[in-house]
Amino acid sequence: MEVAFIVEKLILVVIVFTVTLVIAMYSTLAERKIAGFMQDRHGPDRAGIFGILQPLCDGGKFFFKEEIIPAGAHKSLFILGPVIAIITACISSAVIPWGQNLVIDGRSIPLQVADVNIGVLYVFGVIALGVYGIMLGGWASNNKFSLMGAIRAASQSISYEIGMGLSLIALLMVTGTLQLGEIVAQQSGFVNWNIWVQPLGFLIFITCAFAECNRVPFDLPECETELVGGYHTEYSSMKLGLYMFSEYINMFVSSALMATLYFGGYNFPFMYDLGLSENWITIIGVLVFFLKIFGFIFFFMWIRWTLPRFRYDQLMNLGWKILIPLAIANIVLTGVITLIKDTYFQ
Repeated sequence: MEVAFIVEKLILVVIVFTVTLVIAMYSTLAERKIAGFMQDRHGPDRAGIFGILQPLCDGGKFFFKEEIIPAGAHKSLFILGPVIAIITACISSAVIPWGQNLVIDGRSIPLQVADVNIGVLYVFGVIALGVYGIMLGGWASNNKFSLMGAIRAASQSISYEIGMGLSLIALLMVTGTLQLGEIVAQQSGFVNWNIWVQPLGFLIFITCAFAECNRVPFDLPECETELVGGYHTEYSSMKLGLYMFSEYINMFVSSALMATLYFGGYNFPFMYDLGLSENWITIIGVLVFFLKIFGFIFFFMWIRWTLPRFRYDQLMNLGWKILIPLAIANIVLTGVITLIKDTYFQ
């Protein structure tokens, strides 16, 4: 039994890892296609039909580019920076429930690598570690522009993690658990989705997610007009590719987390009224979950080509003077409503 359990988990890890990398890879093509559409042009269309092979060409270019390490760089930390960034990005999806249990030969197989009872804390802990990859890369490059980008990333991450954490406290007051599998199970159907009871918390969370992923309008750590390339200015070859991949993986995981916490995860309306077997409901639920994820990824890309980049003082003011007070007010409001509900409507 233990051997079968380990094999099931290893297979699931390989599948999740592969799907994550493929989605991150083709997110680069989707971003360029969406940018082309919004700017009235085609985007990449030379490599394969409709440019479908463009990500493979980009990956090959990264692999075969010349490896350059600046003479004044701290070599070991220079290499370690992108490694930490990509590892933390990949392991953050370990606690996300991708679907209900599959039943094969009488065995119930969960589509979740680890359903730990502190899943939300795990995700936050891993996300907090990711900034170390950026900090190490920026400092070890021995470049003032890289260092400034790394400092911006660290201060931005600290500022917006507070607002994101406070927004989740209100959600945890409603759900009563830190376990992501249980949070999804509570959102069965459509009317039970947490977005209906925590709309303000969701708006705060998604705004902070943009900042945590260094996406426009919060891409100050990579601001080309001021910092050349930001924290990865001195990087080339696949080490630059690892930083870029980690950004798109973080965007994918953030989208999955938002779909899990606020939009029912793999749940969809009337899922138990279709008269289908449990396995078919699970398969449809997985597809629905990924549709929600792709919707959020599209939203990330849409915002990039719609809003201008903030100034740094505007970034800090939004985080500390607007989002954090709003998140605290949301906690108080949620507490009052919960108290009234428990007192008068039980």
